[in-house]
Amino acid sequence: MALTVKPKDRCRWDLVALGEVMLRLDPGDGRVTTTRTFQAWEGGGEYNVARGLKRCFGLDTAVVTAFADNPVGRLVQDLIYQGGVDQSHVKWVKYDGVGRQVRNGLNFTERGFGVRGAVGCSDRGHTATSQLKPGDVDWDKIFGQEGARWFHTGGIFAALSETTPLVAKEAMEAAKRHGTVISYDLNYRDSLWKGIGGQAKAREVNRELARYVDVMIGNEEDFTAALGFEVEGVDEHFSKLEPTNFKKMIDVVRKSYPNFQVVATTLRNAKTATVNDWGAVCSHGDDFFVAPVREGLEIYDRVGGGDSFASGLAYGFLAGKGPQWAVECGAAHGALAMTTPGDTSMATLSEVLGVMKGGGARVSR
Repeated sequence: MALTVKPKDRCRWDLVALGEVMLRLDPGDGRVTTTRTFQAWEGGGEYNVARGLKRCFGLDTAVVTAFADNPVGRLVQDLIYQGGVDQSHVKWVKYDGVGRQVRNGLNFTERGFGVRGAVGCSDRGHTATSQLKPGDVDWDKIFGQEGARWFHTGGIFAALSETTPLVAKEAMEAAKRHGTVISYDLNYRDSLWKGIGGQAKAREVNRELARYVDVMIGNEEDFTAALGFEVEGVDEHFSKLEPTNFKKMIDVVRKSYPNFQVVATTLRNAKTATVNDWGAVCSHGDDFFVAPVREGLEIYDRVGGGDSFASGLAYGFLAGKGPQWAVECGAAHGALAMTTPGDTSMATLSEVLGVMKGGGARVSR
């Protein structure tokens, strides 16, 4: 079955994302434990997709999230303004003065270098987004009155609390009613699930939500940890990450979830924190598509590479370019996003197109 995307003239939004947006505090070339200064960015797995589609690809996107109404929340708001993602569906929650009842999420992330891997430490308990519950968002207004071509959420948002999977399900049901494509990035994070039931809970939640998904995105770890599928022939070595192995996996996944019209996964082997092999594959219906592997890709900041892959993939389908173009666009956009600091893409469409064509890194002037 081919993926059908509603035309733009019927929709205000090309994509609406549901997820938490945190303040990322980045120690630059140093370490969280020893730095005295931080660079502030905004970021969040689901939001990053909406931002990439807006800033790099020029589409109309919105984010559904929530903030405690204090200076930290307003700082994140200001950063989102710079990214251009619409905030008309952001929920602002009264702040109690010290964060006993509600607060905003913080994410301390260092980039890593060489043999020292990247390290993340999130501080996001009792956040405004984690307290979202069914009925808080008028989804029929978003998908019906305003109209949205694509809806994106994922396993990070679903892991935040007991209520966030219910909100995701409510949104997906409304998106289905209005013919909106639904994408979901499994984005398994052990740190988010280990205190609430671990992989067993992750699988329970993600398997329930997977029934509504049209476009499922993840890597080999995600499909195993979050959905329980083993990938034959895959270990930590990139030499085993052969596209044929993922075709086997995708065939198994789609037997369990025939509603998946597209299944896409990134392929990564981290030789060091700053040198990775990087590629991607996707299925569309019964066909299988492969983006060229970039061996020895130099990484500046790997955080957000998968989200930028997802936004490039979505752009390919939203623009009617087809699955081969879409997976190559996603892989190129993800590669470029990892050459700059922060969670979000700083790439331009012309740069993405250049990398897709095999362009080099000569000075442009």
